[in-house]
Amino acid sequence: MTNLEDALGMMDALTGDEGAGTVPVKSVLDEKINEHFAGAVVRKDLVKAVRGNAVVPSYVLEYLLGQYAASDDEATIQAGIDSVRKILATHYVNRNEHKFVKSEIRRKGRHRVIDKVTVTLNEKDDVHEADFENLQIKGVVIDDATVNRNPKLLVGGVWCICDIEYFHTDDPRAVPWILGSLKPIQVAGVDIEHFYEARKSFTTEEWIDLLVQSIGLNPEQFNDRGKLIALTRLIPFVERNFNVVELGPKGTGKSHTFSEFSPNGILISGGEVTVAKLFVNNASGRIGLVGYWDCVAFDEFAANRRADQNLVNVMKNYLANKSFSRGTSIYGAEASMAFIGNTTHTVPYMLKNSDLFDELPDAYRDPAWLDRIHHYIPGWEVAPIRAEMFSSGYGFVVDYLAEILRAKRTEDFSDKYKGYFTLDSSISTRDQDGIHKTFSGLMKLVHPTGEADEEEIRALLEFAIEGRKRVKDSLLRIDATMRDTAVRFRYADKTGVWHDVATLEESQYPQLYRRDWSAVPDSHYDAGEPSLPAPTVIESAAPAELFQGHRDFVDNQQGISFETLLLPYLAGATQIELHDPYIRMAHQGRNLVELLALIAATKDPADEINFKLFTVLDENPDFQKKQLQMLNAIVQGAAQQGIKLDVAKDPGGHDRWIRTDTGWRINLGRGLDIFQKSDGGWLDFGSSRQEFRQVRAFGVTYIRNREE
Repeated sequence: MTNLEDALGMMDALTGDEGAGTVPVKSVLDEKINEHFAGAVVRKDLVKAVRGNAVVPSYVLEYLLGQYAASDDEATIQAGIDSVRKILATHYVNRNEHKFVKSEIRRKGRHRVIDKVTVTLNEKDDVHEADFENLQIKGVVIDDATVNRNPKLLVGGVWCICDIEYFHTDDPRAVPWILGSLKPIQVAGVDIEHFYEARKSFTTEEWIDLLVQSIGLNPEQFNDRGKLIALTRLIPFVERNFNVVELGPKGTGKSHTFSEFSPNGILISGGEVTVAKLFVNNASGRIGLVGYWDCVAFDEFAANRRADQNLVNVMKNYLANKSFSRGTSIYGAEASMAFIGNTTHTVPYMLKNSDLFDELPDAYRDPAWLDRIHHYIPGWEVAPIRAEMFSSGYGFVVDYLAEILRAKRTEDFSDKYKGYFTLDSSISTRDQDGIHKTFSGLMKLVHPTGEADEEEIRALLEFAIEGRKRVKDSLLRIDATMRDTAVRFRYADKTGVWHDVATLEESQYPQLYRRDWSAVPDSHYDAGEPSLPAPTVIESAAPAELFQGHRDFVDNQQGISFETLLLPYLAGATQIELHDPYIRMAHQGRNLVELLALIAATKDPADEINFKLFTVLDENPDFQKKQLQMLNAIVQGAAQQGIKLDVAKDPGGHDRWIRTDTGWRINLGRGLDIFQKSDGGWLDFGSSRQEFRQVRAFGVTYIRNREE
């Protein structure tokens, strides 16, 4: 592999396999999970062990694992893994092997397949017909009773285990494929009373960790707030008509929950949405996705720059009233909606220049549409997914938990806080609805019986208030008419003491977050008076004040740092190029991170800098993989700090240099690799400050381009 840009683009597939084949040590929590939920839980790393080249959702694999490997006995697990692998090898239809499978069906006369099945009504012949996605056969007649029992077959398709028969006739119109049987991949039923009783044996912290493991994440890699953010993605499955937005950087697992977690939800591309597909087809009268699925999630929603205004209007009414009208008919539905997309700017940039809905298509930046959003998940707080963030512990078989959550959609826990807390009367009805629905959903997840103490309820209520406040505060920036009525997002406890709730970004960037609306026209934003000191920003020095020419440094010299050596020449630049073919080893990556961190710390938090690194891939495949993983991590980390790092192949030689859009070129004899190796570990002062490290002999030349 020589194309570095393409290699970085494939990094999602290069997650580490460290530990593969080893048996994870069961924790105390794992023991308790198996004790109280035997048969309903599975070890989460087994999905990866059996997936192979089967392109199916995790819930399909966990359904099979739940049949054969829902145990904590290692011998049973290994036998179950072998069974599932054999089932997949024998019955899963790989799309590029569909011709072979069809030949097998013809040879044997009858064969069982695992495939995604979609059904349509053939009005001409008045029959329902099934299409098999991977097997690539169409027009297979399916009886009405099967369709009536599984209406989702008509909308979006369902993964099923089917027996397919082959019978050829001389009729050219006849389809030779016959559906012998069809069984959707989902649990037959759950004992919710046992679920409630078993919950009592877990502390709140243990229960949250169990839910996080059930999603497939390692709770040890997340703090309490990170776990709540992960669980909020489940609310659309447990709460009717819950509308949530999550915008954040790429690679944070935003769409994973909606694509892999539940057979009761469907993930569609934001660009594929139409009124007919989502709500109702006027021509056929058939109800769309919202009539059949508990959750409809829109992936890459922010990337869909074009939107049908009619769709926006119909969706707006549905988000507010749980109903939609087409023609002369009015329909109701219970599907929750999740809108997920990537951000291209940092939070301070958005706060300074626009609002937190900055990435949405213009048609959806309608204040009336945005006001229907109940909760805004701060996706920028979620770290990019790494191999160690996946769980190897036990969690619920996902379709078991999905059925539990579906059963609880009929309940309402929105008033469970009222025995302890009271919301401020200035909070509008629509704001309260958003808070109540988020709180109700979290309560059903964390405290499914509705019983919790005051502090447990307080934590969920504050998180619910914060998510709605994030929506409202952005609306105040977008729509000046909403500023007429002052609102305070706060609550009072039983003693009458009021507690204000702030978003994390409000506390982190107060000088950018708060606005003095009376100070400027509505078309502009004003930062107001900061309540905390503004960050220190190093201003670009005048060119005459900076040294031009060559400098040499000798072995073992100390007192050298990027801060004095390079930073003054980079100050004020918005475009920076670094040519260094040797960003390969861990210490070289650390040097790059330290330079980027200096730039990030000294720029205005709301500014963004484009930094292009030209380097070369290691020729050794093993080292190359580690190098790519390192570079990918640096790219993701830099993006969170407002530095857009692009990595490309260095086109020439061993020359190492830096160039800025402010006119400086810095020729670097050794590139960034100027420091001697140290074995002092974290207790070595050089680990914290570059000035305490000894350097290797190197030279640097500063050249000013007067034309810049």
